[in-house]
Amino acid sequence: MTYIQDSSSPLTKKSYLFGVRIVKMVKYIKCTPKEYGMLNQVFRSGTAIGALVSEAAYAQSPADFVNKLSVALKECNETLYWLNILKDTEYLQEKEYESMNADCREILALLVSSIKTTKSNKETM
Repeated sequence: MTYIQDSSSPLTKKSYLFGVRIVKMVKYIKCTPKEYGMLNQVFRSGTAIGALVSEAAYAQSPADFVNKLSVALKECNETLYWLNILKDTEYLQEKEYESMNADCREILALLVSSIKTTKSNKETM
C-alpha cells in the first residue's frame, strides 16, 4: 500500500485497507443509476472511517481525538447497515458479505476500545 500514515497503528492500517476494499467492492457491483445512491452511501461511510482515523492522528486535544473517533464509529455502524442491505438485496454474496462484515466489526471494536482508553486516560490526568 502506498499510503498509511502510522503503519504501527492497527486501527490506522485496518481502516485504510477497509476503505480500499470498499472502493473495490463498489467498482465490482453492477447497478442501475437508480440504485447508485445505495452504493454511494456505503462508499461514503466506508471510506470516511479511515479518513476520520487519519484526521484523529493530528487531533488538537484528547477531546478532539475522541470526537473524531466517535464520528468514525458512527460511520462504521452506518457501513454495517449498508453491507446488510447489500447482502439482503443480493448485491453481495454471503462469502463477500461475511468478509466485509468481519473487517468492519473488527474496526468497530478497535474504535470502541480506543475511545474508551482515551476517555479513561483523560479522567486519570
